[in-house]
Amino acid sequence: MLFISCAMKFLIVLLFARVFSANPDPVSVGDKYFLQMKYAEAISHYQLAPQNAEAQWKMARALICQADISPLEKQKSLYYRAVDAARQSIKIDERDNNGHTWLGAALGNIANYEGSRTKVKLCTAIKQELERALALNPNDDVALSILGSFYRALGNITWVERTLANTFLGSLPKGGFTEGEAAFKKAIQLSPNTLRHWFELGMLYQEWGKNGQALQTFQLAQQLSPSMASDKRRLSQIKLFLNEKNL
Repeated sequence: MLFISCAMKFLIVLLFARVFSANPDPVSVGDKYFLQMKYAEAISHYQLAPQNAEAQWKMARALICQADISPLEKQKSLYYRAVDAARQSIKIDERDNNGHTWLGAALGNIANYEGSRTKVKLCTAIKQELERALALNPNDDVALSILGSFYRALGNITWVERTLANTFLGSLPKGGFTEGEAAFKKAIQLSPNTLRHWFELGMLYQEWGKNGQALQTFQLAQQLSPSMASDKRRLSQIKLFLNEKNL
């Protein structure tokens, strides 16, 4: 009887294991593919959970990562899908900072495809989403990094361009290289092994005319391992920059 009882227990455990393996959690499976940089596969699993806030912001993240390495003609539709997924995440759980972070990221990419007036409007929306993300979680290094990129873009706008934009297109948010540097430094403090944070800080220094600091930042960045497929492109750009400096 003891043998039968143990055998039955084993069969029950085996049965449950098969049931659960046949119906894996789509978010967990999507995460595994995401870490492998297989973004299309990750997206296909995240979209199986349309009412799960986590699945939706992770789908937005994967869509952006997929767009970043896709041909130009395919990028726009992926970024727009990322906007929809991030908004769905916020609709489900407005207090999840990640939804706001990735909506800000998606809108930032969408701005590249819009006219000047829409870009100015998007600037306000992007900043609002990132500030909301950081209000919910001040230690969101991704939101800080994207905010740094936002300020980096503002730093490249001349006084004349800003004046014209404020006059004819609507008011641009304040900020520039100084604010961008602060955001990147905090992001790096929170996540020192994230290559994007270092790369964007290096680009900011280069555009700011601080070539010594750009050089030092890029040298540190090239020692890091890629965590996203787009990091490989960043490493190539760093290599080109350092080759120009004969380093």
